[in-house]
Amino acid sequence: MTFKIAFIGAGSIGFTRGLLRDILSVSEFKDIEVAFTDINQKNLEMVTQLCQRDIDENGLKINIKATTDRKEALKDAKYIFNVVRIGGLEAFKYDVEIPLKYGVDQCVGDTLSAGGIMYGQRGIYEMLQICKDIKEVSREDVLLLNYANPMAMLTWACNKYGGVKTIGLCHGVQNGHKQLAEALGKTKEEVDIICAGINHQTWYIQVKDEDGNDRTGDLLEAFEAHPEYKDTEKVRIDMLRRFGYFSTESNGHLSEYLPWYRKRPEEINEWIDLSTWINGETGGYLRVCTEGRNWFETDFPNWLKEPAFVYEQKNRGEEHGSYILEGLETGRTYRGHFNLPNDGVISNLPDDAIIEAPGYVDRNGINMPLVGDLPLGPAAVCNVSVSVQRLSVEAAVNGDDYLLRQAMMMDPLVGAVCNPKEIWQMVDEMLVAQEQWLPQYKSSIERAKENLAKGDLIPTKDYQGAARIKVKTVEEMAQDREAAKKNAGEADKGNF
Repeated sequence: MTFKIAFIGAGSIGFTRGLLRDILSVSEFKDIEVAFTDINQKNLEMVTQLCQRDIDENGLKINIKATTDRKEALKDAKYIFNVVRIGGLEAFKYDVEIPLKYGVDQCVGDTLSAGGIMYGQRGIYEMLQICKDIKEVSREDVLLLNYANPMAMLTWACNKYGGVKTIGLCHGVQNGHKQLAEALGKTKEEVDIICAGINHQTWYIQVKDEDGNDRTGDLLEAFEAHPEYKDTEKVRIDMLRRFGYFSTESNGHLSEYLPWYRKRPEEINEWIDLSTWINGETGGYLRVCTEGRNWFETDFPNWLKEPAFVYEQKNRGEEHGSYILEGLETGRTYRGHFNLPNDGVISNLPDDAIIEAPGYVDRNGINMPLVGDLPLGPAAVCNVSVSVQRLSVEAAVNGDDYLLRQAMMMDPLVGAVCNPKEIWQMVDEMLVAQEQWLPQYKSSIERAKENLAKGDLIPTKDYQGAARIKVKTVEEMAQDREAAKKNAGEADKGNF
């Protein structure tokens, strides 16, 4: 088989490399074309060097075409993987630190809340430019596989306004599946699930063991008794207790999508755990991304000295991308959980929303079976977020700061912490700080500058958050190289 795949944002440390390993572990894909593109020439060169070394040592004849010319990389591509972070760490810092001045304490800030909404404004504008390039130079039957956050917003914009068939892919369902199986004393293979909702708020609405017994009702007791999860997943367990179903997303992520767990600084530490960033650390993902970037740039020569990836079936990861390509090209059926327009799959979520639900892939394409109604409580949680997403998408597409401010007001955490005047001022600050990545907001940013220049502003806080941890230096990370390397792998997926 010969076809071309392209990676946009290919300079991400391990994510591009891992996805390529998964794809080239499919025996039929040994002769495909591969193109990498990134705006960062240095990181593009480093990742290309690693991946080409892997290819060569596996005896394949593929030569990666790496270029900063996006159109050149996308030319004639059939499958395009998107792993970008628009604005990089510079913009990401504003997503976390400006809201902190107003008391909005986020762990990640890339899906909802103030940071996720602004990340979406930057990302949607650029994704629509990418879609223009794709329609101009790629194959007519091209499929865009989006791994970038905010997953639902970007996938929504590309399908509705970009005119490119786009599927959003996330590994949250797989990770949660492992956790609930472990809590039940089972392996992942012994537990079957149906999981449905929206990205990062997907619910395990049916959990069955290998004998077909429904174990959904056993999960609360199992998680409350688990020696680790009872301390590290307090938000998820509380949501399970109060809404009846376990949710996919990590403790830290989930805590910032809801109005209850991060609104009072003195209570935040009751709900989170600082043994690892993803359990709720203030600005945790920004920290590990910063550390990961610094470590990779410093330690890169040592990465080249380590053994190459071996392209074998047993070494494939669980990311959906390679399995989707395998299903479409070979006809082998793959079952996963995908982000696509609802169109009635989940009957009590809006048809235009991007849902995450079970799907099947083979030569006939990507098909989503009917789920029906979500339980009322989980559906209500999702519907609040869908409203924020819709406002955010329309704001980004039209450069409409009025809709952007409404999205902020409707966001569960922002609305729980801030009053309307504070939200208006925070949006002014974020627009001005991120001006270089928001060309669609030119006139709005001029007005925001005028507002901020008038003086008589609402006082803000010099606040670092309830659970902030200092960024380690390269020298500090070098004391535990394995931990630093693991951290660099987590600080991935288009962050650089």
